[in-house]
Amino acid sequence: MSPVSSTETSRPVWDRFVRVFHWTLVSCVLLNYFVLEEGDPPHEWAGYLAAALVVARFVWGFIGSRHARFSDFFPTPSRLKHHLQAMRSGQPEHHWGHNPLGALMMFLLMGLVIALGITGWMQGTDAYFGEEWLQELHELLAHALLISAGLHAASAIVMGRIERTRLVKAMVTGTKERY
Repeated sequence: MSPVSSTETSRPVWDRFVRVFHWTLVSCVLLNYFVLEEGDPPHEWAGYLAAALVVARFVWGFIGSRHARFSDFFPTPSRLKHHLQAMRSGQPEHHWGHNPLGALMMFLLMGLVIALGITGWMQGTDAYFGEEWLQELHELLAHALLISAGLHAASAIVMGRIERTRLVKAMVTGTKERY
């Protein structure tokens, strides 16, 4: 994970797989939370698609392009400490890929999607069908995902301003620009 050089103004960062993964996952989450009826087959299919996307992204984290690989941005304690110190000092680092806090959020979001997929699947099994605690856990995870996704989106806007990069545009075009 290397900070942005002071002379470079743009770089291809997010490959097509990462961008399609991101926006398809966003669509699945929004559809399942706001549009599709809980327990109906389309809700289940969207949930399974979301979980499958996360599994595919996990694999891509080992074999994908440079900035898609976990080795490029894995949030080690030393990376987190260094990043937070730079933020506190008023001289934030610029990263072409995920910064350490963004990486933590990405892993949290992926973990919540997988947990939702598992709890959703469990509700359809004979052993857990109709279990109220499992339904409540699934709902709690869905709320946590939506809150975390909202925080993720707000952070992308704020960090884009702090780092003077166009983060949201980069997730559409694949190229991260500094201004």
